[in-house]
Amino acid sequence: MKKKTLAMALLATFGIGQAMADQAFPATLVGHAVLPAKTFLTPPKDAPDSLKVSGKYTGPESKRVDAVESLPGTSYLSDKSAPRPTNVSLPFKGQPVQGFSGIKSNGDGTFWVLQDNGYGAKNNSADAMLMFHRVQPDWQKGGVKLQKTAFLHDPERKVPFLIVNEGTKQRYLTGADFDIESIQPIGDAVWFGDELGPYLIKTDRQGKVLAVFETKVDGKTLKSPDHFSVTTPATSGAFTTIARRSRGYEGMAASKDGQFLYPLLEGPLWNADDKKWEQKDGREYLRILEFSVAKGEWTGRSWKYPLEQNGNNIGDFNMIDADTGLVIERDNGEGLPEHACNGPARPDCQNVPAKFKRIYKISLKEADSEGFVRKIGHIDLLNIDDPKQVARRGGKDGKFTFPFVTIEDVDVVDAEHIVVANDNNLPYSAARQPNLQDDNEFILLHVPELLKAR
Repeated sequence: MKKKTLAMALLATFGIGQAMADQAFPATLVGHAVLPAKTFLTPPKDAPDSLKVSGKYTGPESKRVDAVESLPGTSYLSDKSAPRPTNVSLPFKGQPVQGFSGIKSNGDGTFWVLQDNGYGAKNNSADAMLMFHRVQPDWQKGGVKLQKTAFLHDPERKVPFLIVNEGTKQRYLTGADFDIESIQPIGDAVWFGDELGPYLIKTDRQGKVLAVFETKVDGKTLKSPDHFSVTTPATSGAFTTIARRSRGYEGMAASKDGQFLYPLLEGPLWNADDKKWEQKDGREYLRILEFSVAKGEWTGRSWKYPLEQNGNNIGDFNMIDADTGLVIERDNGEGLPEHACNGPARPDCQNVPAKFKRIYKISLKEADSEGFVRKIGHIDLLNIDDPKQVARRGGKDGKFTFPFVTIEDVDVVDAEHIVVANDNNLPYSAARQPNLQDDNEFILLHVPELLKAR
């Protein structure tokens, strides 16, 4: 029996366990570039004064605090009774360039990166501007050049609900309006996947909103508790189709011809009949939906992505070719994995260690009869080879780890390389050192076996 035929027979036998899912492929570090956490931008001149200082609503009970750098940042994964300081304090003068939660290669050594919504929640991010950047990592020298920034704004009132800067001319969007987590430039437009609605947002290349689309699943509108039409606290059974809060679109791929978007939810949907979050054989799964760019509507097609462990999250999703793509799947730990912390105490070991940080190659074409994608194999971001000692930090004994809690960027660079980057959650993540805020790191990985695997 041919290898591929045997694999498919095993899939049929073992169901969503996906016989090939645990096939590990090697990854070698060939580039490492860093953008410092304390990188800031001045808001546009026509932005309201309220946006000149960012992070004013991150204090106790989200009450406004105007004094710059008066609120100490702490790791949100640290023990609440003994929070670990990150040595970065809020509010910030200007807008921070941080929290990259989506990436797209331009094929020329530059990348579009998407900035996260702000400070982790809708109610504390009203002064965090939504923006995307074109950056160029210098793999040789280790720096990152910020080439261009575009701020999302809605002067033509395309957003169908009240926004923070409603009464201003440009109507700049903030993290209290959307939580954009994925980016796809297609033609003259840029598409964003949002976690709050969840929604799809279409802008021009300057960030002007052209359209906002609600999500349809099985013909019904998908709503989270933060959807604009939800006016009372939502319970699990409030809607036929409901998404968890902050578990909307985390990743969103695009077909190579630009005809379709494939937004991927970060959390399972609520199954009203079973009265539990969607799962099969005890394993939770996530929906990959399909949206027609030309028609501006949902096609009704979808796939299912099975999580390796319940409680895991996905970080990003981009296509390799017409049929296969890359998905980041990770746990909610940060810092060196447990095996690296055995023996003498190390200062870079955490109380919530990273255990699961992988990039999976999946096949949409080879989905089974129930729509579960085939997991072809993975690389382990906690076990990267670094024989030439390329790592600028995080390397030891020929190995390199990428141990961030939110690894949210992956894309193909060429036939043998991928780029990976983190969302550094300024000022709330400290994976490299327990009491030092993480920077924005970009890594270039040589992974020919993964990209060629079938």
